[in-house]
Amino acid sequence: MASKARIRIRRTPPAELGPMLAAARERTGHTQRRVSIAAGLGRSYVCLIEGGHRTPSRVAAQRLADALQLTEQERAQLYAAAVTDAGLSHPGRSRQTPQAEWV
Repeated sequence: MASKARIRIRRTPPAELGPMLAAARERTGHTQRRVSIAAGLGRSYVCLIEGGHRTPSRVAAQRLADALQLTEQERAQLYAAAVTDAGLSHPGRSRQTPQAEWV
């Protein structure tokens, strides 16, 4: 039985996305670890997004926006960059991790 290989294309986020998220995190006074726990994401993933090395999925973007208490303008910028066919938003993904509470 042949398996279907998925070809993933790595998307580069807009240059201003990472610094905007880092500034929002610093504004709330939280560490990457605390934000990652609240958003139910890995700390390294949050670090990669802030560093401009990863583009968040739509689900991850929504979780980050809530955890960082982003403004409407910041949310719009984050959602515009998010992808709907990868990571937590991948159509083939059967379950999603519930959002964690602040620790």
